[in-house]
Amino acid sequence: MAGAIIENMSTKKLVIVGVTLLLFQAFAFMVGGLIAPSPTTAVHYLATKCVDTTKHRQETKWFMPWGPNQCDKIRTFDEAMAKKIEANNIVFAVHIPLPNKEMSPWFQFMLVILQFDIAFKMYNQIEDGSMATIDVGLAYRDDTVSEWTEMAHSFEQRKLTCNFTTSKTFENEGRYYECDLLPFMEVGSVAHKYYLLNIRLPVNERKKINVGIGEIKDIRLVSIHQNGGFTKVWFAMKTFLTPSILIIMIWYWRRITLMSRPPVLLEKVILALGISMTFINIPVEWFSVGFNWTWMLLFGDIRQGIFYSMLLSFWIIFCGEHLMEMQFFTALVLGRGEVKMCESCVSVIKIFPEPDLHPTKNSQDQTERNRFSVYWKQVGPIVFGSFCLFIFDMCERGVQLTNPFYSIWASDVGTELAMAFIIVAGICACLYFLFLCFMVFQVFRNISGKRTSLPAMSKARRLHYEGLIFRFKFLMLVTLTCAAMTVIFFIISQVNEGHWHWGEHTVQVNSAFFTGIYGMWNLYVFAIMFLYAPSHKRYGDEQSSGQCITGDAGGNSGEDIQLTTTITHVDGPSEIYKMTGKEAQE
Repeated sequence: MAGAIIENMSTKKLVIVGVTLLLFQAFAFMVGGLIAPSPTTAVHYLATKCVDTTKHRQETKWFMPWGPNQCDKIRTFDEAMAKKIEANNIVFAVHIPLPNKEMSPWFQFMLVILQFDIAFKMYNQIEDGSMATIDVGLAYRDDTVSEWTEMAHSFEQRKLTCNFTTSKTFENEGRYYECDLLPFMEVGSVAHKYYLLNIRLPVNERKKINVGIGEIKDIRLVSIHQNGGFTKVWFAMKTFLTPSILIIMIWYWRRITLMSRPPVLLEKVILALGISMTFINIPVEWFSVGFNWTWMLLFGDIRQGIFYSMLLSFWIIFCGEHLMEMQFFTALVLGRGEVKMCESCVSVIKIFPEPDLHPTKNSQDQTERNRFSVYWKQVGPIVFGSFCLFIFDMCERGVQLTNPFYSIWASDVGTELAMAFIIVAGICACLYFLFLCFMVFQVFRNISGKRTSLPAMSKARRLHYEGLIFRFKFLMLVTLTCAAMTVIFFIISQVNEGHWHWGEHTVQVNSAFFTGIYGMWNLYVFAIMFLYAPSHKRYGDEQSSGQCITGDAGGNSGEDIQLTTTITHVDGPSEIYKMTGKEAQE
């Protein structure tokens, strides 16, 4: 093999490949911007006040806000007081979706947010740190005539954070508090057509249950689900991209195994990156349309976390491998215009031995360079951070598999912990990007240092190396761009996932951003595996036999000297390695 494809492919072909990938990237953004609808839809509901007239509460009785079997209703709590209806007998009923509509498995998930309408009363104000105790049940059915089937039931507490913007006087009684939205429920699949929520606010003055929470007038809910049209576009992209990445990965690894030497660390990491991309691409979500798999949200987070970890680790190793001291030095320019490859590149032949070169030390450096343990200081924090995010996700979505009403944001400790995780994750992502920029700067500086040897080379050789340097710099800039977009997407995703908990500060992410970033990841992984695969090009018998070509500038003043980029039978390293090794490991 004669080096990597990025070295040996002609500039014309590389431009064609680059333009093709750029067109696919533009198409990925256009799919989200022109074809797919917005990722999610929010629907507002006002709970209906039903009256439970039964003397002994029946757990299996469900109250419908409308329809043929609708409940006995009241409009206001003043009406309830006039009819001597106790607060424990009032049930807030919400039917999801609205009348004459159906839910669909294409919606993928359902997130419900709760908000209380609380009126100000001088003698019934909201106390500091007051907690609302909620007795809530969730039921489902798939037609309009069958009985409701209980899906979940729980007693939950939510802390009220309300602000009264005007002065607390008798003249302002009846005005409403401004209360924060409260996380209420999250279901990992929408396998049924109709859902029913029955909410009670039990009052027990002796146990201080729902005492000091003000005068609640109404309960409002906001149901958020993924748009079916966006889901179909997303599934189609996954279905198309999965075989594409899988085929290039198999092709890449077959090229690696055909070489006489074992794979180096960078080649193994590129394969691992392709495997992680394939893992996140596999469209297992198709099964969620036909099966009630409530764990799909958690599984999706785990897949995305694995890919994030692999991608961030790859960039560290990708840059670090070009910063390590190589045993493959750049071509040596000798007197009288003679050009030869370094001794370590043809160690089995040992042409032009130099006393200053130490093959044993170089071999040790090469062995050290290909060890994954060298990068534990850089990769270790990435793995640790990913593990922390996994634990955080399990603390919420893991518990929601059995109790959809659980939320880590419901308590002060959970809220502070969740906010800390989001803020720290964002800061770490920014620091990672800055560190990656520093590593790329180091690589560029090393390349610039090696350019000083180019003027002494022949014109053809110099142009060859200058082309390699330009190609590698361009690839590193593309890597930085991809890293920047990934960090931005990660931060926005974290903020957007918890934007209901940030008050008025929300971040809207449209479909084009989702499809564009997802397409960018796949195209980048595709390009890396293609460009770093061993080239099929072979040179003449003289070069293949390991002979090193020399030229005399004095005797051949009119001719340029051309040298093979690598020793073909040795399957040596790429020219990129040769040109980017740093002077000494500090």
